[in-house]
Amino acid sequence: MTENDPMQQANDMNEILAQAARVQAELEKAQKEILAATVEGSAGNGLVKVTMTGGAELQSVSIDKSVVDPEDIDTLQDLIVGAFKEAHAAAGRLAQEKIGPLSQGMGQSQQNYDGPSIQDVFGGNQ
Repeated sequence: MTENDPMQQANDMNEILAQAARVQAELEKAQKEILAATVEGSAGNGLVKVTMTGGAELQSVSIDKSVVDPEDIDTLQDLIVGAFKEAHAAAGRLAQEKIGPLSQGMGQSQQNYDGPSIQDVFGGNQ
């Protein structure tokens, strides 16, 4: 068999297509798992909690009564932002855990990953 053997080239192309189909199926499975998962972030030793989906869709915010001070709204706002950021980072770690191994070798950088983008979770342009 030579390097230019048409049968070998066809077999190689079929294997590439089969591998691409397997990776696509694994990506779809990972995306479904991410979207079905929930993550939580908290701030102020748990006084403010944010729950969101793995796709970074906000589901709930829980605020302990002790941090509700009409004279200090700034602290409450900071706690909410901090809890949201922590939950978003958790969603990013989940996406990295599920999709990262599948994207290795596909030209996608895994360094400095700080959360899922819409493209990471849903693909395409949203």
